[in-house]
Amino acid sequence: MLKQRFVLDTSALTDANAREGVGDGTLNYYMAETLDLIAEARLTLGISCYIPYPSVYNEMMTFARNNNCDEETLAEIDTWLVKKAPDRYEVKIPSKILYEYVDHMRTRINKGMAIAEDIIWEAATVCLFRTTKATSKKEIESEIEREVIGSLIGKFREKYRGAMRYGILDSAPDIDVLLLARELDAAVVASDLGIQRWSEELGLRFVDAKGFPMMLREYLSKMQNRGGRL
Repeated sequence: MLKQRFVLDTSALTDANAREGVGDGTLNYYMAETLDLIAEARLTLGISCYIPYPSVYNEMMTFARNNNCDEETLAEIDTWLVKKAPDRYEVKIPSKILYEYVDHMRTRINKGMAIAEDIIWEAATVCLFRTTKATSKKEIESEIEREVIGSLIGKFREKYRGAMRYGILDSAPDIDVLLLARELDAAVVASDLGIQRWSEELGLRFVDAKGFPMMLREYLSKMQNRGGRL
């Protein structure tokens, strides 16, 4: 069997849908069970599971601690997941991919702003309709636009764009997962649809978090059936 490499996103071990119906349903149980499989696959099959360091590693450890995972499970994360920082200077990504990512984010930001503007407009209309003598909302639309909404929308747009553009690379752990997988020619394990989309764009193999433990069990089962021969 060809030895494989996987790069894990935080969702690979924390996804709620993946752990549903597994053991007692707690995060600690699911993480421990999956890490045991990863350990066995590493020792038996030479399969390596990487985690971007420090971004995804810190995110996963924080999530585990906040969800009452015990020290043994935390130790398994440290033991069986290979911590590695992606080489952000040498890994090459086509400029077209970066362009599409920026365009996608700009579109999403603008959609969010448009939705919020509609809600502001509707809320202001309802409030003024209830506090004026107008018999219909149409009678106060011009007043709203001139005296209320115009200035509010302007302030909202400025603050919204500032908030959304600042720190937009808070998705750095996701980017690190993709960069490290590309660097190692490894498969990506996650439940995040955004990571799945960009894995496909970059030509990376993608494994859904829910099916990852089953995949490892299948590898180990076939290994046992062949009497331990690779």
